[in-house]
Amino acid sequence: MEQQLDFLVDKVVAELQKKLTELGEKAPEPKAAAAAEAKAGAQQEAAPAPMASRPQETHAAPAEPERTAQIPNPKWKEGLDELLASTPARIGVWRTGVRPLTKTMLQLRRDHAAAVDAVYGEVSQEVLDQFSLFTVETQYDNTENYLKRPDMGRVLTEEGVRLLQERCQKKPQVQIVVSDGLSASAVDANLKDVLPSLMDSLKSYGLSCGTPFFVKGGRVASMDHIGEILEPEVLVLLIGERPGLVTAHSMSAYMCYRPRKGMVESERTVISNIHRQGTSPIEAGAHIGTILSKMLEQKASGVKLVL
Repeated sequence: MEQQLDFLVDKVVAELQKKLTELGEKAPEPKAAAAAEAKAGAQQEAAPAPMASRPQETHAAPAEPERTAQIPNPKWKEGLDELLASTPARIGVWRTGVRPLTKTMLQLRRDHAAAVDAVYGEVSQEVLDQFSLFTVETQYDNTENYLKRPDMGRVLTEEGVRLLQERCQKKPQVQIVVSDGLSASAVDANLKDVLPSLMDSLKSYGLSCGTPFFVKGGRVASMDHIGEILEPEVLVLLIGERPGLVTAHSMSAYMCYRPRKGMVESERTVISNIHRQGTSPIEAGAHIGTILSKMLEQKASGVKLVL
């Protein structure tokens, strides 16, 4: 999807340049910057068709294109290239007058829209059905209240408690919980890779798993309430992270030994930045299984766990 949106941004920039040429007007950007944008548009025109018309993509992480600075004649090109290689932040984007280039602004608005959609969106029911995850809810009530009252996302509803008592295995060795958190997009983008990899990892360590399920409107500390109800030895919560302007698809895995109410954050172990440009979802699933195995061996988590 991100590659498809990048293609659309380049198409818009190319069309703007084309219109300006047809009208005989001079683009407002400096010559070097304008030439760079026109060249990028021309290259995109010659590129393969957008993702929608290509063969169905696999779950393998796509190769990231090499980032290049748009600053014309930088004084220290090697240093700028080194910075670009070290961070996904928006640096070396240049400007026209006092404003960013058109393409930069379009990309920024695209990424901001993706972040908003991640917070206000919902996890695809198809994804939940694929792994037979039933849904319970917290007391968050609605998205606006969820953002203002984090405490209400830490406690399940009475109906949610009843469902867990009726449908879940009690006192499992490992309990897997999935939640939308602050990014429904993260679950849609990563669960298909993370969960099978995690299950394979648990199997390789000879660990048994309880009944996985999905928590709608969950916060990290909802794992404490769930721990009180199901009493697992260890629990892992796969939850969507707060989206940013680099990615809206980042997931975290919070793990805890014998979760219960009143736990402090230092008692949790976490793997964050699980997405295709960060920690690989498949590798994350395998690593989570390894950490859970160590938790069971040491009967500890958080700062007391030795990895």
